[in-house]
Order: sequence, then structure tokens, then C-alpha cells
Amino acid sequence: MRHLYLVLAIVGAVVPYAFFAQFFAQEGMALGSFVGALFANGAAGGFAADVLISSAVFWVYMFSRSDGPSPWPFVAVNLLIGLSCALPAYLWMTSRAR
Repeated sequence: MRHLYLVLAIVGAVVPYAFFAQFFAQEGMALGSFVGALFANGAAGGFAADVLISSAVFWVYMFSRSDGPSPWPFVAVNLLIGLSCALPAYLWMTSRAR
């Protein structure tokens, strides 16, 4: 499973950035238009809300564990790349510790 987590973390970094790069190439680096696009319609808003809630749950889980790796690098990855990279990276790191 350890290698699968690493592969999923890499895929979870590359795939979202492909979409983000396309958006920023078309719209520029305006954060306001990015946030507006996240909630452009019900479908997009539902996905965005799901990821935000899942990220919050992931943060609570990481900070509640005393035996895991430091959560701060994974918070940064979650904010800069996304949950699709941060969660499998965290699982990879915890599987390495065992």
C-alpha cells in the first residue's frame, strides 16, 4: 500500500494542477475570479464544499494524532496543491513510520 499512496500523491498533485494551469492561463492570476469559478454553479459549489469540508476533517484528524508526522507540511500541501495530494502523502508518511 505504501507505494500506492506515493503514486496517488503524485497523481493528486499533477491532475489538479493541469486544470489550475488551464484556468490561470485563460483567466490570469486573479484569485477573486478563481474563487468565483469554484462556486459558479451548484455542481461546482457542491464539489468545492465537499473538498473544503473533507480538508477540515483531515486537519482535525492530523492534529488529533500524537503519533503521526507533523501536520504542518500537509496543511501547506493541502492549501497549495490540494487534498488529493495531501491525504495520500500523509498516509504514505504514516505508513513509512510503521
